[in-house]
Amino acid sequence: MDGSPHGGHRNSIAGDAQLTGVTIQARDVQGGVHIHAPARPVPRQLPPVPGHFINRTADLAALDHLLARHGGPAAALPLIVVNGPAGIGKTTLVSYWLGARTADFPGGVLYADLRGHTDEGPALAGEVLGRFLRSLGASSVPADLAEQTAEWRSRSAGLKVAVVLDNAFTAAQIRPLLPAGPGSLAVVTSRRRLSGLGLDGALFHRLQGFDAADGVELLALGIGADRVSGELADAHRVVDLCAGLPLAVCLASARLASRPGQPVAALAEALAPDADGLAALDIEGEVTVNKALDASYAVLDADSALLYRRLGQLPLPAAFDTLAAAAACAKPLRWTAQRIDALVEANLVEATGPGTYRFHDLVRLHAQALGAADSSDGGPEATLRRLCDWLLHTATAAEERLTPTHRVLPRDYRYPPGLPVPFTDDTAALQWLDAHHLDLMAAMKSAADRGWHTLAWQLADAMWPFFLRLRHYDLWLEAHDIGLAAARNDANPRAERQMLTSGANGLNVVGRYDAAIARYALALEAARAAGDSRGEGQALLGIGRSHREAGRPAVAAPYLRRAITVWEACGYPRGAALARTVLGETALAAGRPEQAAGYFSQAQQTLAAVDDPHDAARALAFLGRALVLGGHHEGGTSRLREALAVFTASGATYWQGRALEMLGDSAREHGDHRGAADLLTRALACYEITSPADARRVRERVGAGESGSGSESASDSDAGSGTDAGSGTDAGSDSGSYEGADAAPDAP
Repeated sequence: MDGSPHGGHRNSIAGDAQLTGVTIQARDVQGGVHIHAPARPVPRQLPPVPGHFINRTADLAALDHLLARHGGPAAALPLIVVNGPAGIGKTTLVSYWLGARTADFPGGVLYADLRGHTDEGPALAGEVLGRFLRSLGASSVPADLAEQTAEWRSRSAGLKVAVVLDNAFTAAQIRPLLPAGPGSLAVVTSRRRLSGLGLDGALFHRLQGFDAADGVELLALGIGADRVSGELADAHRVVDLCAGLPLAVCLASARLASRPGQPVAALAEALAPDADGLAALDIEGEVTVNKALDASYAVLDADSALLYRRLGQLPLPAAFDTLAAAAACAKPLRWTAQRIDALVEANLVEATGPGTYRFHDLVRLHAQALGAADSSDGGPEATLRRLCDWLLHTATAAEERLTPTHRVLPRDYRYPPGLPVPFTDDTAALQWLDAHHLDLMAAMKSAADRGWHTLAWQLADAMWPFFLRLRHYDLWLEAHDIGLAAARNDANPRAERQMLTSGANGLNVVGRYDAAIARYALALEAARAAGDSRGEGQALLGIGRSHREAGRPAVAAPYLRRAITVWEACGYPRGAALARTVLGETALAAGRPEQAAGYFSQAQQTLAAVDDPHDAARALAFLGRALVLGGHHEGGTSRLREALAVFTASGATYWQGRALEMLGDSAREHGDHRGAADLLTRALACYEITSPADARRVRERVGAGESGSGSESASDSDAGSGTDAGSGTDAGSDSGSYEGADAAPDAP
């Protein structure tokens, strides 16, 4: 930025400059500029490189050469495929290579295990895109795969990132996950050659096994050079029997290290081909590794072997932690931690972070087969049920903490967990749900598949605060479809009403209004049949809100008024206040600010009286905007700033954006165009990490210089100067979600 006392001004950004977070370009900035959007940590997600990584000099040089062949940063996206047998070290090689290049990717290094060869099936593109988008700062992810892909391309287009897509199964699985930024890189690993990616410009590298010298060096890292040199011929034989697979050599090394008195020749005999020549059928390394796994398992102590078998039964798609392992085994944490350490020492599991671990695919299959044959202590079914009950218990504890207004139906535990809940505050509870949401979904599907219907719908119900706060819309819909079917199979009317209403909320927030109305209508019919007035009011509110957000305010109003009547009759003032808030939004969008102010004022007073500070602040913000539009600028902006302070203190980033946008529109209408530009820019910063649709809308306004021009936007004319929560899918989603936070009926 360069200015002069004579008014000359130059403002430019050039070269390799990287701007992250909120950036304001302006000649003069006066007054206080407050940006409350948190800084996004740059993702560095490469798996750790094991200490036994050796050599691979030629392979590293080959990857350098392939990257150079793409022609540099200005060329099309470099796409490199590293293929080879299971256990050959593809992931380790790529992690080591990219780990030395992180400075080349200031936007971050993203990693996803695509689970191409697991029983659970390959990872879905939406699952991976959701994680990638959140890693880049989004806290709201669209439900539709096409929208997710578009949002991923938009976010990655301005960044220079590297993406590792590990354990891929097909070329089609890869394409939606490729970044769009110039100078970005995608590296794929697979047991398959994935030749179809050649059409996308991919270059390929086939990873081969270690030669004899490298294999012996790797063996020596584990058991010592002296021991190897003393039995060199047998060491070469062990390496040869491991077929040059680093995983097999590491397993052999760990076994020998745990038995210092055993001759290397004894292990060579254990790894020797069976008399029927089974090793000759070694496809992609499986048989070779299985021989090494059999040898490693044979020398485990009884407790560690038990844990190994139990872990093989867990349907967890990624990593597991010590608590999950302890729950599956019904053992104390200390016992479990000690046995996991033994499995790590034996190279049967690998650490992925503090207290988290994972299997290699082939090791998981080996443990799974052994566990399936173990009928002790209830067998595999009891192991799975103990894990599911622990997940349900912990998620329910998070639900009760995070959404206390959401009525939790009774829980049924076959194996009541005796482990401590791993969080003591709201932030940690939400983090636990986020870290385990794929585990919860896998447990829910496993329960449904086994006919554990009660468990399936209870898991869906327990995930409510995860859907409400973190907006995984696709999982929201999927979970409640599973939960609804399970509740019906369970012949549980209360659970069915809960699943109908909570699932309809999800349909509403993704803009599938008619589908939401149909599901709310079923909930309404069921609530009336059960004499459940509170559930009836919730369904009426949902139908009214969906009609309003679909652009049918005249149809919506009778449902909303009926909801108020029902809730006031049954003594539920909070519900009546939420319905009045929606009626106020409808009046505001129709250009009747005085009428809207009456609804908002009454709603705010009621919500404050029942100690619902978030929804009271929402009503207060709308009241402020209504007052401004009614000609009371000072009183209105005062209330808007009061609401903004509540949202800022509670960390409600999306509603900070809403309040800031309302303040910006109010400032523009009052003639303060510079202040309006500042407020709109701050609103955009909040939307960038919470609501893609609102971010796009406000970004267009900022780009057009609208706040400084005084021009009337479509948002203003259609939605009461930007205050109508139903003006877009994401704009309405938070309002709809929080109104639906009490989706469950009261217990009788």
